[in-house]
Amino acid sequence: MRIVLVIVFSVVCRAVPAQEAVRAEVGDSLVPRPALTLGGYGEVAYTRNFYSGSPFRYMKPESQKDAPGHGRFDMPHVVFFAGYDFGRGWRMSSEIEFEHGGTESAMEVEAEEGGEYEQEVERGGEVVLEQFWIEKTISRGLNIRAGHLIVPVGLTNGNHLPTQFFTVYRPEGERTILPCTWHETGISLWGRLGAWRYEAMLLPALDSELFGSDRWIGNASASPYEFRIANRYAGALRVDNYSAPGLRMGVSVYYGESFRNSLMPSYAEKYDRVKGAVSIGSFDFEYRGRALTARGYFDYGHLSDAMNIYAYNRSLPNQSPSPRTAVASAALASGVEAGYDVFTFVPALAARHAGMYLFGRYEYYDSMYETPGGMPDEKWCARQRIVVGLNYFPTGDVVVKAEYGVSLLEAPFNHEPGLSIGIAYAGFFTR
Repeated sequence: MRIVLVIVFSVVCRAVPAQEAVRAEVGDSLVPRPALTLGGYGEVAYTRNFYSGSPFRYMKPESQKDAPGHGRFDMPHVVFFAGYDFGRGWRMSSEIEFEHGGTESAMEVEAEEGGEYEQEVERGGEVVLEQFWIEKTISRGLNIRAGHLIVPVGLTNGNHLPTQFFTVYRPEGERTILPCTWHETGISLWGRLGAWRYEAMLLPALDSELFGSDRWIGNASASPYEFRIANRYAGALRVDNYSAPGLRMGVSVYYGESFRNSLMPSYAEKYDRVKGAVSIGSFDFEYRGRALTARGYFDYGHLSDAMNIYAYNRSLPNQSPSPRTAVASAALASGVEAGYDVFTFVPALAARHAGMYLFGRYEYYDSMYETPGGMPDEKWCARQRIVVGLNYFPTGDVVVKAEYGVSLLEAPFNHEPGLSIGIAYAGFFTR
């Protein structure tokens, strides 16, 4: 069991409803806004896990199944974003994210080491420029955007603010098998045509050396270097439909060749036919009614030449950033959540735009869904996740969350149940 306390806070001048924040963050320039827009969101978490935190709990489950639990403090995401409208259809948007508290390091003089100078790492974490782009609006149906962009594949990448899902943390399945939040430097075209919205993006391909068993391609978008390698290119396409009242349905696809998209690729003849083509198809939806909110997704990904990539990665030196583990030829993730606002039965609370959603969530995902013959198949990578809980919205921008969940793994692994409590905020500082 785990207990998670998430506190999300920000000091703001004024806030707009979370749904407006969503539209502005994904770059819908058709929504009127002032020349300068500022916003942000953040998360602070305490976790108490009543199961082993040992890295060997999957390698040696019998010895770790009944091990004592552990606790952690964390700041998963603290984000600030700013945008500016230059006029004549030109605008800019940027977003900087501090993950897990950012990073802290300091130079110290160690008395016990004879006054020797020493570089100390005081806090782990990351500071990430998640978005920075410049856009030109030509018409309602055609906008051109270039810079560092969110890749529009799957449900969570475009809906990752803490007020856009019921669980305390982002949906587990998608953030396991896909990069989350997936952001790349590239160029995109997007627009609205009636009840349809489309986005097409050209971006650098992933690096197969960073693929692994526990997250499939999930770690492959974060370059370990000061630049993004682009020996190969990829494309992504997303189409959403808004025809039915309150309902959005979307499909998204991705394709790119990942082999030899690394710093020191091998051009040995035996790898001439190896492409490492990554193909992803996804369907997702969201429904918002007066009392009912429901969301769901289904993602399927395929990797060609998985056995060759596994063999090649195992041959890399230990100093390589590659995990050097097995990588599946296919991965899968699916999930659905639904919540019902019981405050609709209390007119006084509903009039104050307050809400109390009782929700349930189910997910199934497997980062080793299909493997070639002769490759290790890690059974612990396949799991079902069941969560029940509530979300209390005192306003449209603030949510108090509580949940209980379990991950159903095959024996002899621990089911890792958890109890989570949280407070979340997301919004803009300007209107």
